[in-house]
Amino acid sequence: MSSSFQLGGVYSAQWIPIDIAGRLDRGSLAAHVEFERQHGIAGVLALGSTGEFPHFSIEERKQVLTTVAELAAPLPVIANVSDIRPRAAVELGRFAKSLGLPAIALMPPPFFPLSQADILAFFLHVADAVGLPVMLYNFPELTGKRIDLETVAAFADRAPMIAIKQSGAEFDYHRKLITLGREKQFVVMSGADTRLPEVFALGAAGCIGGLVNIVPELMVEIERASRTGQPESAVIAAGRMVELGRVIDQLEFPLNVAAGLEARGLRAGAPKSIVSSESRRIYAKIVQELSALFAQWLLTPVGAAVA
Repeated sequence: MSSSFQLGGVYSAQWIPIDIAGRLDRGSLAAHVEFERQHGIAGVLALGSTGEFPHFSIEERKQVLTTVAELAAPLPVIANVSDIRPRAAVELGRFAKSLGLPAIALMPPPFFPLSQADILAFFLHVADAVGLPVMLYNFPELTGKRIDLETVAAFADRAPMIAIKQSGAEFDYHRKLITLGREKQFVVMSGADTRLPEVFALGAAGCIGGLVNIVPELMVEIERASRTGQPESAVIAAGRMVELGRVIDQLEFPLNVAAGLEARGLRAGAPKSIVSSESRRIYAKIVQELSALFAQWLLTPVGAAVA
């Protein structure tokens, strides 16, 4: 089933800053979204894995959705409403619809084992109850569950599926998903931030990446070069993404995104979970290394970084 809302281009898997009391830091988020907008992003995924959605209550997630929708307008905002509880996913999806958001994203429910049939039933239940176009969201390393190709096809046949976001280590899965998408009329949005030339050469419609928070200009440059049939014009940008990935992968996701934000001069806010002294040491090392790279690449610091 198709939808009038079309996904494509570079979307930010939006980082959500909080203060030390755990409250949404609206000022830092506003500055961050404006920075991304100025560099040409096409839209925002709110409360995805980079947004660390499991740390927020349902009411806090509603507050984040409201705020991101306001700050990002008129850019489209996709609401990730994934949850282990079907009723919570439905509640969040209906709230997203009340805000006028164009689509929701759904991951398989985490923690408990589920068959592919039960994953499909969950997706269909939420989609039917919410009544918005859906982007499925495959990230097995986080959910513990892969969305198999047959499940994707069955959902696309029975629900308003517009896309699937493919994240994680299984890069070759892009090929099968893109082929299926051409048959079923949905697109693939990739989370493979450091392999964008390959992703676009395969036929992906765009990317939704955590690194968009840090270097949106590089990723938009690569996407535009690929879209206009001139990928060679973005070879330098593509090489820089690989180097950025090498540095940032010294630390676990998504704390490494916060280190990248700080290196770029953006306010990452307080950690949402407990951070060890070892991770803090690596964090500081990443900030130092990326700050040097950004200076070398003449990527202007956005503002005063958080100490």
